[in-house]
Amino acid sequence: MNNDSRNPDHRRDREGSRFRRRKEMPTGLWLRCTGCGKIVYKNLVMERGNVCPECNFHFDIPSDERIRLLCDPDTFQEEFASLTSVDPLEFVARRPYRERLDQVMAKTGLREACVIGLAEIGGMPVVLGVSDPRFLMGSMGSVVGEKITRGIDRAHDLRVPYIFVSGSGGGARMDEGMFSLMQMAKTSAALQRFSEAGGLFVSVLTNPTMGGAMASFAALGDVTLAEPKSLIGFAGPNVIKQTIKAELPSGFQSSEFNLAHGFIDRIVDRQDLRETLIRILAYLCPQSS
Repeated sequence: MNNDSRNPDHRRDREGSRFRRRKEMPTGLWLRCTGCGKIVYKNLVMERGNVCPECNFHFDIPSDERIRLLCDPDTFQEEFASLTSVDPLEFVARRPYRERLDQVMAKTGLREACVIGLAEIGGMPVVLGVSDPRFLMGSMGSVVGEKITRGIDRAHDLRVPYIFVSGSGGGARMDEGMFSLMQMAKTSAALQRFSEAGGLFVSVLTNPTMGGAMASFAALGDVTLAEPKSLIGFAGPNVIKQTIKAELPSGFQSSEFNLAHGFIDRIVDRQDLRETLIRILAYLCPQSS
């Protein structure tokens, strides 16, 4: 007979102690990876730029973190920050569009789903745009299209490269109807003018880049990069599968699939993206270096 069976109170004390230790363990240290499903140490993920150390899955990140990773310190100056969406259709789905806008503005501190500004990357001046997935999945409404277009025009005026990091899981924003869809033509036309003037557009695709964004400006890069394992396409794979009633190829619409079929130029890990952009700018815009 062991001591625990002879002394029930002692056994309860030990069990209570173990229970208390488990309860007192700090929370927020671990997270489950969306890519592989494994539990990973959160600090290690953050040290890698919010990338899973087990499977290299790239978690989405807010625009300010993306800017910090790409730009030279203290060089980013936001432009067009006062622009904000209205509700031209007084659209109501499960909730009114105006209510959703007000809520996400209060939660994120942003006025829209992308941020545009002047910056330097490796000492080279650029105009940089970044989608923010926290704002209605980075979807493209009339203000997002307007900000992207103004950013292209600013790069044209300054004769500097234009870089945009896309991450639009919501595509064109249905809450604004045709006002949103018009942004596809507007941004594409602005890029055509920029290209005819000799401008360089580097498009960076992240997970996910879908819908109207991918069907317009995001697909028009002179150089198109993508993060690993990103979902890139127009309609989602489930929608396509149901529509054509056929099995899709393995890895369909992934970065790797798009690279194999010549749709993008290179897959770049997030930790290597800044240095890759510096090399591209130095090679294609030597006068800026």
